[in-house]
Amino acid sequence: MPPAVPDTIFFDGVCNLCNGFVQLVIRHDPAGRYRFAALQSDAAQHLLAAHGLAPGALATAPESVLLLSGGQLYSHSTAVLRIAQGLGGAWRLVGLGWVLPRPWRDALYRVVARHRYRWFGRQESCLLPTPALQARFL
Repeated sequence: MPPAVPDTIFFDGVCNLCNGFVQLVIRHDPAGRYRFAALQSDAAQHLLAAHGLAPGALATAPESVLLLSGGQLYSHSTAVLRIAQGLGGAWRLVGLGWVLPRPWRDALYRVVARHRYRWFGRQESCLLPTPALQARFL
């Protein structure tokens, strides 16, 4: 059963890798535990500001995925690992990543985040959800 307030995944709406990640989560989250917000959206900026992240701070950071869960904001590899755990099933195996020291996990995350446009490409505009998924996007 999903929590009363779904966890929110913030993603780079023009990044092909990030959009693919969102699509993966949607496919493996039929209960609707997660909702989504493109980092470029006003809704994301207001919600992140309400949780202590200065407006525009993401413009210079290589963040591509953030997770707001239980009032706590998670970033880097911690966000990805927590999302995978929340999907349950075989996705919990991704949790083996917790055995790596956080600095190592985050260094790998930063390398991928820094090169994501070059490796995976980017779109001109943010993902537009289908009418069936509209309620899960902020």
